[in-house]
Amino acid sequence: MGELVLAAKVTHVPTMYLSEQPGKLEGCRQQAIDGHKEIARRARAAGADTIVVIDTHWLVNAGYHVNSGANFKGSFTSHEFPHFIQDMQYEYKGNPELGDLIADKATEKGVFTLSHQVDTLDLEYGTLVPMRYMNPESDLKVVSVAGWCTVHSLDSSRKLGEAILEAIEASDSKVMLLASGSLSHRIWDNDDYEANNGTFTISREFNRQVDLRVLDLWQQGDIATFLKMLPDYADHCSGEGGMHDTAMLFGALGWDQYKGKGEVIGEYFPSSGTGQVNVVFSL
Repeated sequence: MGELVLAAKVTHVPTMYLSEQPGKLEGCRQQAIDGHKEIARRARAAGADTIVVIDTHWLVNAGYHVNSGANFKGSFTSHEFPHFIQDMQYEYKGNPELGDLIADKATEKGVFTLSHQVDTLDLEYGTLVPMRYMNPESDLKVVSVAGWCTVHSLDSSRKLGEAILEAIEASDSKVMLLASGSLSHRIWDNDDYEANNGTFTISREFNRQVDLRVLDLWQQGDIATFLKMLPDYADHCSGEGGMHDTAMLFGALGWDQYKGKGEVIGEYFPSSGTGQVNVVFSL
């Protein structure tokens, strides 16, 4: 019998990778990196053997998709930020059985989902950045779920989250589930970036204030109120990937019946105009 042993919303900003490199940004995201390491420590202590990452950098335009490869190995350079992430090496084992189960359970719920085991289907950096810090020894298996959903409803993503939990419980895996994406996500306009020290600031005060309110609701355990505002939050604050990762995460947690609370690991921080955080949700 499988088990969900940890659930979290996590950042994946590419400046975490630059933070490792010599130069003017060295050390700038250490608290976010330390947050990833702490989350992984807790998951291992709870017996995790697999990480399911809902990746808001994997864009899909039809259906839902799961990367269920048996092995992942490569050298990643970001098409979006080639000056930020270059030649990042990675190698992980997958969990094809769990990926297939997720797709099967979701499709049974009427949410058409495909599981793929294709050698040339690479991982995106919404998966690779967290794995760099949470899974450096590659001892945990990885399954990646597309989370940048362009023509999908949040309700369908909720159902996919329910299917993720059902698949976990029907498997032999102990799973850490990560919603990998930002809070607000209005990146600075290119012409305004340098003048506003964009790497370390948020583009709209409104977005920061709503982000902070959301964190308050999560920490208070008022998830039902948050879910009522989720569609407007995703819309007005430019939620990354439409915040489908967040809908899937709370679908797995029980949606408005979830009675747990969020714990901020580290601190909320702005990055390139966006709002970022690491939060673990009690189970």
